[in-house]
Amino acid sequence: MTEQATTATRWHLTGDWFDVCKCAIPCPCTFAQPPTYGDCEGVLVWHIREGSYGDVRLDGLNVLMLGTFTGNVWAGEHSDPYAAVFLDERADEQQRGALGAVFGGEAGGWPARFGQMLHPEIRGMDVAPIHVELDDDLATWRAEIPGRVTAAAEALTGPTTADGARVQVHNAPGAEVGPGQVATWGRATVDRADAFGFSWDRSGKSSKHFPFDWTGPD
Repeated sequence: MTEQATTATRWHLTGDWFDVCKCAIPCPCTFAQPPTYGDCEGVLVWHIREGSYGDVRLDGLNVLMLGTFTGNVWAGEHSDPYAAVFLDERADEQQRGALGAVFGGEAGGWPARFGQMLHPEIRGMDVAPIHVELDDDLATWRAEIPGRVTAAAEALTGPTTADGARVQVHNAPGAEVGPGQVATWGRATVDRADAFGFSWDRSGKSSKHFPFDWTGPD
């Protein structure tokens, strides 16, 4: 697809985004602050509930990224940004092209702005089975690429949190999905990766969920 055709294509995606990372709870990045330990690495997951790219439907498809960087992305004071991207193996050729255009930034919208800000060096891309599970009440969320990536979390709670209530942040100054969405905080129960040179295995650190609602190419 040519750049002219890509940038002219209208698209709209809504769904769920979540991450697990090495930062302490809550991850300072969402507050536009430097990572807890100076650098951050983790798993980012997008589940498309409803989506279209021109006439191509993207409902139910998933995208997963491994990423790492040092410093404050939001202040433009970061270095060593690296990423690897996985596209849902259930997507056909047209759908993969659409996902690549949107999440690669060529189709404009928020992913393009976020990509320009992070500007990672891509270590690899692959098509893989990406299994995503989210409770309707956001009690837990989970994603897995068998043998390569597992990201799971439970909603953050404590002695003064009402049963079933969620710990949330409105108007986050560093929302990874763009402005206007609500962050629900969690605690990672599994954060494991072994792909494209990314390797870690931990639990108990930060996780959060955001809904997203994007349009492009504006």
